[in-house]
Amino acid sequence: MGVRGVPRIPGGRVGHDELVAALRAAGETTRLRILALLADADLTVKDFTTILGQSQPRISRHLKLLAEAGLVSRSAEGAFAFYRLAEAPDGSRLADPILDQLDPADPVHARDRERRAATRAAKAEAAAHYFAANAQVWDRIRSMHAPEGEVEAKIRELLGARRIGSLLDVGTGTGRMLEVMADRAERLLGIDASAAMLGVARANLAKAGIRNARVAQDDVYALSLDPDSFDAVIIHQVLHYLDDPARAVAEAARTLRPGGRLLVVDFAPHALEQLRTEAQHRRLGIGRIEMADWLRAAGLETREVTDLTGDDSKLTVTLWLAQDPRIITDETRTKEGAFA
Repeated sequence: MGVRGVPRIPGGRVGHDELVAALRAAGETTRLRILALLADADLTVKDFTTILGQSQPRISRHLKLLAEAGLVSRSAEGAFAFYRLAEAPDGSRLADPILDQLDPADPVHARDRERRAATRAAKAEAAAHYFAANAQVWDRIRSMHAPEGEVEAKIRELLGARRIGSLLDVGTGTGRMLEVMADRAERLLGIDASAAMLGVARANLAKAGIRNARVAQDDVYALSLDPDSFDAVIIHQVLHYLDDPARAVAEAARTLRPGGRLLVVDFAPHALEQLRTEAQHRRLGIGRIEMADWLRAAGLETREVTDLTGDDSKLTVTLWLAQDPRIITDETRTKEGAFA
C-alpha cells in the first residue's frame, strides 16, 4: 500500500494521489535536505538536529510528514529510532527520482554531507572503543579455529556465484557477513539485538563504502520481517549464544522465499568449557544430527555439510547449507525485491 491507503501500481510506479503527496512533502528546503542525507545512510533525529542545526520538535515534524508521504520509514532501536528512505516491495524508492535531479555539488547539500561525515566519524570512534573492549576474547576464539579467510571463502562458494536478490544476515554483529557478500547480492539486511554491535556494523559498512546493505535491531526469535522475503539467509556464529537455537533456525526459515537457501555457520561439538564463562557461549558446539533435526523441523532440506579445521585448531567450524523445497514459480519471482 502507498500513502493514506492509496495502492502502489505494480512495476515500481505510484498512483496520482501518492505522487502528489510525495512531491508536496519533498518540496520544502529542510525536508529535501533530509531526503538527501538519507540517500545512503540511516540517521536518527539526534543526527539531524546536529547536522541541520534545528530543534528536535521541528525535525520530528518534518520526518512525520515525510513518513506520511511514503518517502521515509522508521525503525526503533533501543532508545533511538533510525530513519531511512522507504522502499517498495520491488526495491524501488519513491524519493530516488527526486534526488536524481539534485546537483551533488550544491553548496547547501555539500555542507550537510560534511557535517554528516563528522557525525559518522564520532560514531565510528565510539564503535571502535566498544570493539576494542571485547576484541581480546574474540581474537582468542579466532585463533582456535580455521582461518576466517578460509571460512568466508567457503561461505561464498556454498552460496554460489549467481547474483542474490536479497540476503538476510541474522545476528550480524560487526556486519562482516554483509561485507563478505556485498558484491554478490542486490540488497542486504543485517539484524542484531545489540545496539552497540549495530554501531560497529554501521561504522564498518560506511568505511568499506558499502551502500546496498543496512542494519537494524531485531529479535532472532521473532523477526519483524514478512514471510517469503529473502533469497538467502546467513546465521554465522550465532546459535551457540542462544538458549533456543532451533527456534531461531525456524524463524530464519520463515523469511525464505520458495527455493531460498539458509547457510548456518557454527562450531562443531567441543569441550572448551571456558568459553561459557569467557565468551558467554550457551552451547559447546552443535552436532550434525541436532542441526539436521532443526532444519527438518523448519521445513528445509539439507543440501551440504562441510567441516573446516585449521592446522592447530581446537575448534572445528561446520557449515550447513539448506534449502526451502517449495517450487519457484513465475509468481514468486515477481516478489523478488526489497526486504521489509
